Amino acid sequence: MARVLVLFAHPAQRPASINTSMARRAQQLAGVTFVDIYAEYPRFDIDIEREQRRLLDHDVIVFQFPLFWYSTPALLKQWQDLVLEYGFAHGPHGKKLAGKQAIACITTGGSIRDYSHDGGNKHPFSLFVLPLRQTIELCGMTFLPPFVLHAANHIDSTSAKIHVETYPILLEGLRDGSLDIGALRHREQITAVDLAELADSQETN
Repeated sequence: MARVLVLFAHPAQRPASINTSMARRAQQLAGVTFVDIYAEYPRFDIDIEREQRRLLDHDVIVFQFPLFWYSTPALLKQWQDLVLEYGFAHGPHGKKLAGKQAIACITTGGSIRDYSHDGGNKHPFSLFVLPLRQTIELCGMTFLPPFVLHAANHIDSTSAKIHVETYPILLEGLRDGSLDIGALRHREQITAVDLAELADSQETN
């Protein structure tokens, strides 16, 4: 059983938001360590040694956040800058995270069409995730396709509920090793629908 660490980063949490609902689900799962980094470090004074110990103690790192101005929220960026330091996460003698898996669970305000060459953001979504992906891969970790919900503030309640209810299934699959990681790695991103299809395929096989 893999040890899963969820790092939740949301500077403007609302009780009824999709991200908050996802976070509540993650907190309820056995074998999953949940950390709300904005709650732990409201003044951005990150305890680097504690965060590095957390990384060493887990096999799968989950970054859960809403996309803010095409990037991670500010505290999560600072967390990357400070915690993934040279000599620990990268460098000739710093590959202490090599072999671990990482996945980003992201909600966006724009639709999937907005994240295209013809859309309002003029670039595919994968380009906006590239800095995080490159960071993870430089540290020797495997970056799994992000679990994404586009247009999170505009979808109907049924779609939102499906996404929230699929999130713990994803975390459990990562924890239990029951997800077909090989099938996932060929995708640019995954959605709740993709995970349902993958689960059906695995049951059929």
